[in-house]
Amino acid sequence: MKLTHDVFLEQQQKLIMTPELRQAIAVLQMSTLELGEYIQNEMQENPFLEEKEEESNEEHSEKETGDNQLDQWMEYLHDRGNGPIEKEEEITFENFVARRPSLYEHLEFQLRMTVTDPDQFRIGEYLLGSIDEYGYLVIDIDEVASKLQVTFVAIEQTVKMIQSFHPHGVGARDLEECLLIQLHHYGKDEQLIEQIIREHLQDIAHGRMNKIAASLGIPVQQVQDICDLIRTLDPKPGLQYGNDQEIKYIVPDILVEKIDGEYVVVVNDSQFPRLIINRTYQKYLRQPNAFDAEARKYLEDKMGSAVWLIRSIEQRRMTLYKVANAIVEFQKEFLDNGVACMKPLTLREIAEIVDVHESTVSRATNNKYMQTPQGLFELKYFFSTGVHAYGGEEKVSARSIKHILEEIVASEDPIHPLSDEAIAKLIQSKGIRISRRTVAKYRQELGIAATMSRRRY
Repeated sequence: MKLTHDVFLEQQQKLIMTPELRQAIAVLQMSTLELGEYIQNEMQENPFLEEKEEESNEEHSEKETGDNQLDQWMEYLHDRGNGPIEKEEEITFENFVARRPSLYEHLEFQLRMTVTDPDQFRIGEYLLGSIDEYGYLVIDIDEVASKLQVTFVAIEQTVKMIQSFHPHGVGARDLEECLLIQLHHYGKDEQLIEQIIREHLQDIAHGRMNKIAASLGIPVQQVQDICDLIRTLDPKPGLQYGNDQEIKYIVPDILVEKIDGEYVVVVNDSQFPRLIINRTYQKYLRQPNAFDAEARKYLEDKMGSAVWLIRSIEQRRMTLYKVANAIVEFQKEFLDNGVACMKPLTLREIAEIVDVHESTVSRATNNKYMQTPQGLFELKYFFSTGVHAYGGEEKVSARSIKHILEEIVASEDPIHPLSDEAIAKLIQSKGIRISRRTVAKYRQELGIAATMSRRRY
């Protein structure tokens, strides 16, 4: 077979993900707080971006400020090749942020305040490093003894000391020991309660009160009271000092108000500045022979980046408004009457109304919140599947059914709680076609216990 080289032309169509398109997609997905931080960072790096100020500012002051900024920027451009100019940061109290100590820091502080013997402190510090985020000691005593070359008695004494620290229950080897430590701290360490914890934790979890009562020969009502006490204890005490120190605030991206009988949708853009192009820099860039080729390319790139950012923010605002407005129009009954009147809704339906791709709706609703007369909700909350009603093709939102289920369970007789089959029949009596298995699924998603676990004696 003879191999030859041929040259030919081929025309193809491809979707190229440009940096500008990536930026527009990223901006669309950002929440209000994230976008505010992103804009502040861009303003620090790009001199062509500036905040639109109030008209009341005097022109002379603006011109003087702009000229000073331009002089500084020109000096920076001419000195670019000489490396960055480092400035010593002034140390002020504003540079310090208060935070809650981690679990390890909290326990180490108590260890330092309690222990004076260096050897015991060394053991305690090693043990603290082996406590997981839930507050449990996850290392074997034999391993500690081998690693530190100390006696088992010294280790056990240190473990007992750590178990006296706050949060109560920390340093336990398992759930049983964790609960017993807390009972001892609260002065509830009675023999019967300890016996139930040691022998019947699984029965408590599954609500088998009659089995516990028969095993111990006590009234089932007494078992119920003891189990209620045990459920007040914390099975994961370490989570009180979680590693996530960041305080997260929810700022609504969309505001919905009812004015004169009509719902008005407003995109909340008050959390970040309105950007404009700096006219002074823009005018100076147009002057011929003001910069060399490298500096001009750098400035033109910054200019283009600034324009694209402003366009991306405006496109985000318009897309978010159209999507939110379509959701509000579709869910008016929910806004008027609450979750019981919510309609089933999909991303595709909103995409067809707004005339955009379904992925665009998904990005626009991702990590966004809407403040409504019914409260603050994530935009994803308004999308849910539906269940067919009797007598037609009309569907009922899964969230509405879950709300009905919660109301039924809240009003049931706790001595004779309803089974999933009975709940299904009650929901069916409201004209909703639903099975027992669907009721069980929704009940589990809502965190509602099974019939036996809900029963009171």
